[in-house]
Amino acid sequence: MNTSTFEKLQYIELKEIVKTYCVSGLGKQLIEKLIPSSSIKVVQNRLNETTEGRRILDAEGHVPFAGVSNVEHLVHKVEKGMILDPEELVQLSDFLRGCRRIKRFMSEREFSAPVLASYANSMTELMEIEEEINFSIKGSKVSSDASRELKRIRNHIELTEEKVKDRLNKFLNNSGNSKYIQEFFISKKDERYTIPIKASFKNHVQGVVVEVSSKGSTVFMEPSSVSKLSAELAMLQAEEAMVEYQILATLTGMITEQLPTISVNMELIAQYDMVFAKAKFSRQIDGIAPRVNDYGKVNLVACKHPLLTGAVVPLDFEIGENYRSLVITGPNAGGKTIVLKTIGLVTLAVMSGFHVHADPASEVAIFDQVFVDIGDNQSLENALSTFSSHMKNLSEVLRVANNNTLLLFDEIGSGTEPNEGAALAIAILEEFYLKGCITVATTHYGEIKRYSEEHPDFMNAAMQFNNETLEPLYRLMIGRSGDSNALWISRKMEIPAGVLAKAERYITEKKYEYALVNESKKRKPRSAVVEKENVVEVAKGDRVKLLDRNEIGIVYEERDQYRNVKVFLEGDVVEINERRLSLEAKAADLYPEGYDLNTLFVDYKTRKLNHDITRGSKKVLRKIHKEIRDSKKN
Repeated sequence: MNTSTFEKLQYIELKEIVKTYCVSGLGKQLIEKLIPSSSIKVVQNRLNETTEGRRILDAEGHVPFAGVSNVEHLVHKVEKGMILDPEELVQLSDFLRGCRRIKRFMSEREFSAPVLASYANSMTELMEIEEEINFSIKGSKVSSDASRELKRIRNHIELTEEKVKDRLNKFLNNSGNSKYIQEFFISKKDERYTIPIKASFKNHVQGVVVEVSSKGSTVFMEPSSVSKLSAELAMLQAEEAMVEYQILATLTGMITEQLPTISVNMELIAQYDMVFAKAKFSRQIDGIAPRVNDYGKVNLVACKHPLLTGAVVPLDFEIGENYRSLVITGPNAGGKTIVLKTIGLVTLAVMSGFHVHADPASEVAIFDQVFVDIGDNQSLENALSTFSSHMKNLSEVLRVANNNTLLLFDEIGSGTEPNEGAALAIAILEEFYLKGCITVATTHYGEIKRYSEEHPDFMNAAMQFNNETLEPLYRLMIGRSGDSNALWISRKMEIPAGVLAKAERYITEKKYEYALVNESKKRKPRSAVVEKENVVEVAKGDRVKLLDRNEIGIVYEERDQYRNVKVFLEGDVVEINERRLSLEAKAADLYPEGYDLNTLFVDYKTRKLNHDITRGSKKVLRKIHKEIRDSKKN
């Protein structure tokens, strides 16, 4: 497998979609690292996991992943000897609780999901750590109940803070201090209790300036009356921090002792998250687990491309049993490339343990390697042409391909002279066949199609088209040869039958007539041409071209004694000399026998009115009588 194959078959896009169904970063990391496996045992186990996950989702509707998150960064901190803070400990406790719930949930489903349930046996419940963290940490802060010493210190801190506030309130309530005070409230600055004092009176108040306002008009001072208490409070807070640190260190130490167990739990949670993400994707696309084999047989029944949504025509495809190489022919925009991409992506998806949308009778082969040559790989940097880039890819594949390789080639041999391109493509396809590869290739070249028809282990296929509308039906027809539909389309477009017959002879017989043009068809120099009088015989209803205006009109009245012809042009009648007219079509060729030519020169409303009068329309008659009465009044 290589990155180019993954990109061209949109395998990376498929994984990105599945990642959105993960509930934690652990599962997303696992899907990010996921690659198709060439081991049939691994593939079968992956598919079984997804199938069991889908069975649980269909029955339960959800899996209790609440609280599970990626704690890998916390584990790394502990491994480095760092102490976790309260919020990090709570996050780890939530993770352990999530592991415990998943373990019990999966253990209870041993009958319906034996493989996934067995993983839960390796998961360890760490209730002691979980409970100790929940007891010691409350609201992202070390709880006072975590130790007697911490509780004693905090009680002392609380009493000391009350004493400080009482003395500061006395300072505020002292009328002698009112002229110094900017605002009458206690403000805590840098963990010290202060009073806002007017800057101009800062030297009149005994105490320490802790902070100055942004405008400089106010200073926040700690009066000397509370200095001793503030110092005592600072010592108590230092003791509090030391005890909190000891508690956090103890909790972190408990985690350190269980790091191997926690790491195993993380791996299992990641596995569960990935499996159930696959199962959710399966439920979204109504997927199934196809049968798998390791001998190259592929049988897709009513299979859809994993990334296509909406009204997608399902693909029926088989290879590897009665033939090992398939050549798909037909015109552009018929869906040949989608067929290749569907085969390739479905193969990679199944090898990764993803379900696919298909009939349960479908079967997919497991390959060591999947190579794709789709699209224009032209490199501006290396100045390679389209053909050169394709040949470079094929050269690399030829060196490593074996009998456990799937090859998908779009328009093989294209980009160069058709005869050489077809011959080279046939030789390359034959070489891959002799190596034992399973090959699917699309082409326009008839020579490749004929080779495939004659080779006993090759098969032709064509994309079905609607013969009436020329629209592609995107349905693969194995055993039928397709063509570009060039002759058929040309016939629909009314190309003369003689030209088409000649083209068919040239295709089949490869013999050309080399006929020479008749001398009468050659244009001669004007000096050698005897100019004839440009006289046009026209009759009423003929379609003519006005040479001066380059416009088309209809003869209204034939030529008079002065050789002028009246022509009906865009609702008006104009008089034109016959020398300035050319005949486009005779009336006899344009209209059926007995056609009333006079109707050509009457507008639609007038014709309709005459028709309504003729058939005796009462509505029209009333309208005419009204117009007559109105005209008399005027």
